[in-house]
Amino acid sequence: MYHESADGAPGTPPKSQRLVLVTGPSGAGRGTAIKVLEDVGFEGIDNLPLTLLPRLLEGPPLTRPMALGIDPRNRDFSTGAFLDLVDGLAGRPDVTAEVLYLDCREDVLLRRFSETRRRHPLAPDESPEIGIAREMDMLGAIRSRAGILIDTSDLSPHDLKEELLRWYDGSDSPLLSVSVQSFSYKRGLPSGVDMVLDVRFLRNPHWDAALRPLDGRSREVSAYVEADPRFAPFFARVADLAGMLLPACLDEGKAHFAIAFGCTGGRHRSVALSEKLAAELAEKGWQVSIRHRELERQAIQSAPFEQTG
Repeated sequence: MYHESADGAPGTPPKSQRLVLVTGPSGAGRGTAIKVLEDVGFEGIDNLPLTLLPRLLEGPPLTRPMALGIDPRNRDFSTGAFLDLVDGLAGRPDVTAEVLYLDCREDVLLRRFSETRRRHPLAPDESPEIGIAREMDMLGAIRSRAGILIDTSDLSPHDLKEELLRWYDGSDSPLLSVSVQSFSYKRGLPSGVDMVLDVRFLRNPHWDAALRPLDGRSREVSAYVEADPRFAPFFARVADLAGMLLPACLDEGKAHFAIAFGCTGGRHRSVALSEKLAAELAEKGWQVSIRHRELERQAIQSAPFEQTG
């Protein structure tokens, strides 16, 4: 018994069609995300009605991965229909589907609508606050099912593009992408991470006047953190845990895994740990990206976010 590929060659199973379902509240950057994915080789379709997606897959074989923007304002959209669609795609051997959710805080969405003077699509004759609340309520269950969740509240369009490029390269057969992140507990846990590690027990470079202006990417700060006698055994256990989890996730078909280190300010200890673990994982052959949330906040551009969906 043998499989026949799409071009008729025996012995090779047919490639599955990769679908990225892009959704999230209006104003969070869905349109920008579609454009970025198109730039890296995806075929993008925005505002696709849910009922048309099965018909799209029933047509001739698609030659490129697809990025499909799913808009809550479409007349056939409902939370249940979207989740049923995701469940149905998960059961198809010829399709590899994932949900990319562009999230944003309600206060930031309100500011973006105010800056552009756009009406909210779910409340065209009411205030934007009502439309935002209505849409957030509609999307809550979908957000919890996201394979990748990116919070654009503090991202410029350029930052969003960089974040998307960390996750997607246009390949229709992705390997496991690993994201290592740092954050401050003062600003809350990051969204969409799989494993969170608290490193506030390590000695804090903040209290060293010479190190305070630096961050965890500097050799001085990393050496200071690593000099803590608790660092070596802790890091060894974290590296061992990652070494066990990542191959298991890859075997399960997971495309992404995010690890986050948190400290008080998100500037020294969590950054140093993120840099060290990312370097070790990359040396072992994993595809790794690094994000330092609080350092990125300092570099956010003051220009308003471009609203394209």
